[in-house]
Amino acid sequence: MLEEKIDILKKMLVEYAGLIESMTDKSIKGLLKKEKELLIEVIEKDEPKVNKLEMEIDELCTNVIAQYEPKAKDLRTVLMILSMNTDMERMGDHAVNIAESGIFLIERPQLKPLIDIPRMAEITIKMLNDSINSFINQNSMLAKNVCERDTTVDDIRTQILRELVTYMSSDSSAIERALHLIRISGNLERLADLCTNICEDIIFMEEGRVIKHHAEEMAKEEPKTSA
Repeated sequence: MLEEKIDILKKMLVEYAGLIESMTDKSIKGLLKKEKELLIEVIEKDEPKVNKLEMEIDELCTNVIAQYEPKAKDLRTVLMILSMNTDMERMGDHAVNIAESGIFLIERPQLKPLIDIPRMAEITIKMLNDSINSFINQNSMLAKNVCERDTTVDDIRTQILRELVTYMSSDSSAIERALHLIRISGNLERLADLCTNICEDIIFMEEGRVIKHHAEEMAKEEPKTSA
């Protein structure tokens, strides 16, 4: 019975991740294609679904712990799902933030062609998908790969910030639109950070290692050449 309950929790988690992925994708598509309906759908229809799923998973995890008193790996798995549940609720908030900024931006003249933000979103959505797969399949190597991609997202966000500061410095009328684009990139960065947090926990659960500064950790794992 415990195994069945854990399987149900995993399926709910996959459904939850799919919803977050869809919300993020719709937020970016709504921005790029100027489709306000998509952005409103994220805020008015999808966000309540996120909140409902978050409560259902939290309640089921609590019931499983109280009813079955899981031990060892089963307990770690349930606690991990609880932690991921919290992270994904935050991801939903970030997707909503993107949609809100999208509504503001599509009602005004475009500040600049959007190239980096869609690329950033594509990487982040793939990170989310892979972080869930790494948990379901207990694949710590995939989790490490997700962690490595976080640096790419950070670099793109820095590039976006640098470019938009230039726009704001040269044209005061661009400031408000630029700030919303910065907000969108910041929320995508936070989504990637939360995916990384999940994967760091997966690595700890599967290998018993704490990886907070994954770049240094990966460097340590490179084979040493003989002198």
